[in-house]
Amino acid sequence: MTSTPDFPPWRGGFAAQLERLGTTLAPTLHQFELLFTPWIAPWRLAQQDEGEHSRDRCWNLRLVFWTFLWQVGQAGASCREAIRQAQALCRLTDRPLPPDENSPYCQARGALPLERLQAIHDGLVTEAQDAIAVKDLWCGHRAFVADGSTVTAADTAANQKLFPQQSVQKPGCGFPTVRLVAFLSLATGLLTAWATGNWHQSELGLLQSLWDHLRAGDVLLADRGFCNWGLLAQCFERQVHAVFRVKGARRRDFRRGQRLSRHERLVQWEKPRQRAATIGAKQWAALPELLTLRLVRCQLDIPGFRTRQIILVTTLLNSVKYPPAALGQLYFRRWAMELTLRNLKTTLQMEHLSCKNPKNLEREIRFHFLIHNLVRRLMLEASRRHRVPLERVSFAGSLAAARRYAEALLQARSKRGSPATL
Repeated sequence: MTSTPDFPPWRGGFAAQLERLGTTLAPTLHQFELLFTPWIAPWRLAQQDEGEHSRDRCWNLRLVFWTFLWQVGQAGASCREAIRQAQALCRLTDRPLPPDENSPYCQARGALPLERLQAIHDGLVTEAQDAIAVKDLWCGHRAFVADGSTVTAADTAANQKLFPQQSVQKPGCGFPTVRLVAFLSLATGLLTAWATGNWHQSELGLLQSLWDHLRAGDVLLADRGFCNWGLLAQCFERQVHAVFRVKGARRRDFRRGQRLSRHERLVQWEKPRQRAATIGAKQWAALPELLTLRLVRCQLDIPGFRTRQIILVTTLLNSVKYPPAALGQLYFRRWAMELTLRNLKTTLQMEHLSCKNPKNLEREIRFHFLIHNLVRRLMLEASRRHRVPLERVSFAGSLAAARRYAEALLQARSKRGSPATL
């Protein structure tokens, strides 16, 4: 096209456009790896000693890991597109090209070792937590938001068996539904732990498997769906501080209890006669008969919105160290963290999962959480370097910047385009 004599005045313009197009369409998989590899140690992706991924095949552990991560990070990219990226990378590095078919790639994804993925997640979370400063803590405490959501999965017999569709739907008219409960770090924005179950399991029940991810002195922050006597009593038992929005008109009654100030009351909640279904009988019997809690009425003034009044219940009884204004600001930050699951479901298109069996569904969920945490780690680094609050950094904007950053690395012609200078 650039040498055709038919349009000589346009020859130079076409040549420049073709050269730019060829550069833009070049593989970004390697650059995507360079962007996130500082937080994933290379030895974690070494071939296993035995079992799956113990042999250096076309789809080895490192290649399939970064290809899958790139695919999830592109939010909706097909397996065919991911395979093309991997093939282009292998061609540039003189490695055997993976086959064109989707099946070998999907089989390699299904063989990714879960324990290795868990180690990568734990290492990323630990590194981010160790890097936070004292000023990032809330009143000297680590704070974690508990939140829940649901996603749908591919309608296969295996998925329907473990994650059945809602009972109100007729057979064949609904998708398998996966319920998620997660802990989100308020200081780093990372998703630190999660539990999955089916539609019939409650969020309170799934949360019971996450207690080991909290330690004494941490603050658990949640909405009114998690506010019940049993969970508050468990927080007392584990020395975890709770800040929940109150559920129920009777419990919001400020005419009861000891008056601390106009907006604070010390109240006592008695142990219910009926045991909570999410707590075992032996553990329920060991819980105290009476809980002393603090009710706090908070005013939230958000610019551009009407002033809202919320009532919180907390195990933090010291009104001097933890004043109502501080608790109100803490709960306001929880609302901002609720966007995390929306980012996963909308920005990363996790609302409907594509894998056709539960084992691969678990891997797909893990990779969505992993790319979310890696982007959040980039946001945390950017907020520190430029000294801006983490809440002011957009997740969708950061994900888009990560994609364009990979293209900038690809087109760099000097050391000035290296990760340290961009």
